[in-house]
Amino acid sequence: MSDASYLDEGRAPQIPIAAPSDFFALLKPRVMSLVIFTALAGLLLAPVPPHPLIAFASLLAIAVGAGASGALNMWYDADIDAVMTRTARRPIPAGRLDRETALAFGLVLSALSVFTLGYVANWLAAGLLAFTIFFYVAVYTMWLKRSTPLNIVIGGAAGALPPMVGYAAATGEISLSSVVLFAIIFIWTPPHFWSLALLKCEDYGRAGVPMLPNVAGPDRTRLEILVYALVLAPIGVAPWLLGFASLAYGVVAIACGVALVALAAVVFREREGERARRAARRLFFFSILYLFLLFLVLVVERGLHLLAIV
Repeated sequence: MSDASYLDEGRAPQIPIAAPSDFFALLKPRVMSLVIFTALAGLLLAPVPPHPLIAFASLLAIAVGAGASGALNMWYDADIDAVMTRTARRPIPAGRLDRETALAFGLVLSALSVFTLGYVANWLAAGLLAFTIFFYVAVYTMWLKRSTPLNIVIGGAAGALPPMVGYAAATGEISLSSVVLFAIIFIWTPPHFWSLALLKCEDYGRAGVPMLPNVAGPDRTRLEILVYALVLAPIGVAPWLLGFASLAYGVVAIACGVALVALAAVVFREREGERARRAARRLFFFSILYLFLLFLVLVVERGLHLLAIV
């Protein structure tokens, strides 16, 4: 309809209110940055580094794929996001963007990212990226998230795949080293998100999402967090023990693992009041630092190694 026809009917022309920042928010930039970082670590583990342009294009495609997953997640979860305080200001529940636009945006980016990665790198990497998007959207978002308290445990596989995608982009293969990086992120995901779920239990309950604290109770959640932290600590040291990371990495991984277990033990011990909330909050933020430090050391080490052989 033209502007003139709007004026004839006495109505102002409708102007889209979505800004570029709203489309950027659909990409879940914080999650995207973690995906890029972990995929870079996988890529740098390659015995023979790819050409810098191929590496850059591959990481860009992986980043776009992660953003596409975020957009499709927000499209499907708009009803949940609208009733949760930490997500209510996202573009769709806030009314700045409609669901159909988010769906189209996510689908286009998904196809673009997969075919770009296949063209510039190889189709194994592209297939892994396509599977990552499918798993996050169809398996986790559409099925697991609303049906089982194991949603984070199983769904964490999607967030753990980027190192394998990065390694495959560089080599056309899957290696033990990339599988170990997958395992670190996979085991890290439940205690990270469950510590947040302890803080946002009412939010998840209002939205009808069966997170572990809402289904099994906070005490069971605290026990599970401690168990996963105890399992994660030695797996985090595995890159050094298996010989694809240095002693410096081993020292950082051991120290961070001990700190993570100690914080998880505090969460397990503190059961009530503000002290319990403070313990969960500390674990949540430290878990982010834990994963960042481990992958930072890997990236720096491998980057220095590549510079030495160039």
